[in-house]
Amino acid sequence: MIPAEPSAVRPFHVVERLEDFPAALSGGIVAIGNFDGAHRGHQAVLAAARDHAHDKGLPAYAMTFEPHPRSVFRPDSHIFRLTPPHAKARLMRALGLDGIVVVPFDRTFAEKTAETFVAEILVERLGIAGAVVGWDFHFGKGRGGSPIYLSEAGLINGFPVQIVEAFSDEGGATVSSSRIRDALAGRELGLANGLLGYRWFVEAEVIHGDKRGRDLGFPTANMRLDADCRLAHGVYAVTFSVDGVTHHGVANYGRRPQFDDGPPLLETYLFDFRGDLYGKTARVGFVSYLRPEARFPSVDALVAQMELDKAEARTLLATLDPGTALDRALADLP
Repeated sequence: MIPAEPSAVRPFHVVERLEDFPAALSGGIVAIGNFDGAHRGHQAVLAAARDHAHDKGLPAYAMTFEPHPRSVFRPDSHIFRLTPPHAKARLMRALGLDGIVVVPFDRTFAEKTAETFVAEILVERLGIAGAVVGWDFHFGKGRGGSPIYLSEAGLINGFPVQIVEAFSDEGGATVSSSRIRDALAGRELGLANGLLGYRWFVEAEVIHGDKRGRDLGFPTANMRLDADCRLAHGVYAVTFSVDGVTHHGVANYGRRPQFDDGPPLLETYLFDFRGDLYGKTARVGFVSYLRPEARFPSVDALVAQMELDKAEARTLLATLDPGTALDRALADLP
């Protein structure tokens, strides 16, 4: 599903307001959906749009919605976002698309009928030459628009619509964002990465911590993840990318039960690294789950276990393969 031409050599457009829609994407093929995770099922939709567009010499882009519609309709719900907007845009670029249109979603927008969405946005504003959607895509007030409705509207308005059927994994189960969320929460990182088609990653700013790791001989780069993140607390072998360079390391995500049992924090110890990372945005890729977070009989016992974690992570990462085609495309992006 990865294009032969590296996506980094083409301009990539991130559009956060429909009013700013660029002429470079006009008349293109749009893949429409929430695409949280950009998993293998989503990739089938995105690749169909990309391949159809590029065969015809047209731009291809994704249309998605922020915030997640579920948080608008159920503001008290807590949604574990697999790919916030910046991560989603990075994935779309790596997949060879020419842009992403992030439509602001609120209750006013939700009141637009399916007919209005097609006429005012797809036809008038974007001037699409075609659309690709998944089999379960619904849109418009009361979810009144379905893939079949969009196909019929396309016939009337002169643009073809491709409907991509459900994508199943090797065991025959449908790939979905909810399965991946459950796998990450259930310590099944391998399953999650397999369903995603790439190693799950997070991006955040490196912040100051309590410097306790430094006192223990394990200085860490600390990152605060979204409050709704359901990643299982524990120790992971990871990659850590910052300033265009990828390092190997071992990370703990959790509440630090040995000390303060505070808010969850991602703390990454980088192998063979010296430097100041504070204030920089870094990307952590999760390669392997090592063990759950735990409280030890003493600080010395904790440090001894940390040495074992470090050795295990080093061994795993020493033979780390480049990953999937999408992993490699992600690594090639600046």
